[in-house]
Amino acid sequence: MADPADGTPRRPVLSVSARKIKDNAADWHNLMMKWERLNDDGFTTANKIVNMKISEQKCLKSAEDYSDLMFLRHSLVLCIHCFQTKIQLKMEKLSSTTKGICDLEKFHHGAGSCTAPLFHTWPTAYFYEVSLKLSEMYKKELQLKQTIVQEIAHSANQDLMMVYLSSWLYQPYLDNSSKLLLEAMLLETGHRQC
Repeated sequence: MADPADGTPRRPVLSVSARKIKDNAADWHNLMMKWERLNDDGFTTANKIVNMKISEQKCLKSAEDYSDLMFLRHSLVLCIHCFQTKIQLKMEKLSSTTKGICDLEKFHHGAGSCTAPLFHTWPTAYFYEVSLKLSEMYKKELQLKQTIVQEIAHSANQDLMMVYLSSWLYQPYLDNSSKLLLEAMLLETGHRQC
C-alpha cells in the first residue's frame, strides 16, 4: 500500500506487544555486541595480568610492577562489574518483559486459545523461550568470568592461568546457538531481511 502523498510504501502498524517485542530483539542485538566488546577488553586485561605474573615468577618484582599488577586486577574487576550491571541485568529484564507480554496475551485470549503470531511464524511464547535461553547462557558465562577473575588473582600455575584465559576468550557457556537464535529473532521481527 503506497501513501499517495509521497509515493513511499507504508509499513503496517504494529500492536503495542509486537512493537515491544521488536524493540526487545534490537536490544538483544545491541547488548550482545556490547558483551563481545567488553569480553575482548576483559581478555586483554586478563592476558596482561597473566603475562605480568609469569614474568614476575621469572625475576624479582619491583614495587612499580606490583602496582601495575594491582591496577590491572582492579581494571578486570571493574570490567566484570560492568558485565553484570550494564548487560546481564538488562538481558534478564528483556526476558521478564517478554514474559509479561506472554502473560498479557494469555489473559486477553485465554490460556487454551491459540493466537495468531505477531510477526511471521513465531508465537509470542517462543520469543520468551529464546530470550530466557539467551539470558541463562549469559548469566552462566558471567558467573564463570567472576570465578576466572578470582582464580587468576591467586594462581601461580602458568598452565592453569592459560586455561583461564582460554575460558575467558572462548566463552564456553555461550554456545553457537546464541548467535543463531539472535539472528532468527531479528529475521522474525523484520530487523533482518531474507
